[in-house]
Amino acid sequence: MKKIILGMTFLLLSIGMFAQEKNKKVAFEVDGKCEMCKMRIEKAALGVTGVKYAIWDIPSHQLSLIIDERKTNPMVIKTALVSVGHDTKELKATEEAYESVHPCCKYREDNTDDSDEHKHKH
Repeated sequence: MKKIILGMTFLLLSIGMFAQEKNKKVAFEVDGKCEMCKMRIEKAALGVTGVKYAIWDIPSHQLSLIIDERKTNPMVIKTALVSVGHDTKELKATEEAYESVHPCCKYREDNTDDSDEHKHKH
């Protein structure tokens, strides 16, 4: 009985290891503002081994990816993004990395653009 339980445990662990998908769809929010941000974000994501597809949507700030889970995971990609100056919910770019982005790409000061007060001024 003990051998059967050990065998089943080993089998389940083996299956779990192979459950990583070769073409997993992943999406998460990345802070940015413009076409230059889009190019920088997509380039950083595609520079991570295992990222097969990356497209960042400017209005929604959603980065949509297709990744090989056997080679990477979202936190590795988020680390690459913050290294080029773009914040995610879990990780924030260092001040030095953020300051390296073009002045028109500065998204941190732009927090009031979506407020009702700002909309009434126009």
